[in-house]
Amino acid sequence: MTDPIADYLTRLRNAIKAAHRIVEMPASNIKKEITKVLHDKGYIQNYKFEENGPQGVIKIALKYNPSTKQNAIVSLSRVSKPGLRKYVKHEDLPRVINGLGIAILSTSKGVMTDKEARTEGVGGEVLCYVY
Repeated sequence: MTDPIADYLTRLRNAIKAAHRIVEMPASNIKKEITKVLHDKGYIQNYKFEENGPQGVIKIALKYNPSTKQNAIVSLSRVSKPGLRKYVKHEDLPRVINGLGIAILSTSKGVMTDKEARTEGVGGEVLCYVY
């Protein structure tokens, strides 16, 4: 597999389209950090890291609106790819849907959203957009 983050986002997208409650995927440190950011910002309901096997498993409980059955995540898109990395300075941090969505960045201070990176004054690699 050449791009594990794209695989992570695709598994989430497929589970949302199929209206699954829980999705499982192989774990890695960057995937764990992205999962924590998604949970902190309210895009997923809950998550659990299981340490079985060589790398472990991430179990994510997706968040749906109880009345309309619509998922909290409308769109997930990968920005920086292995063939073309996308780095930004702290002055040029992207705004997703004029601030309604989030951009997840990998910075020198860890994985964080674009708003957190603005307050910290750091730039980094733009991993994905979520709204």
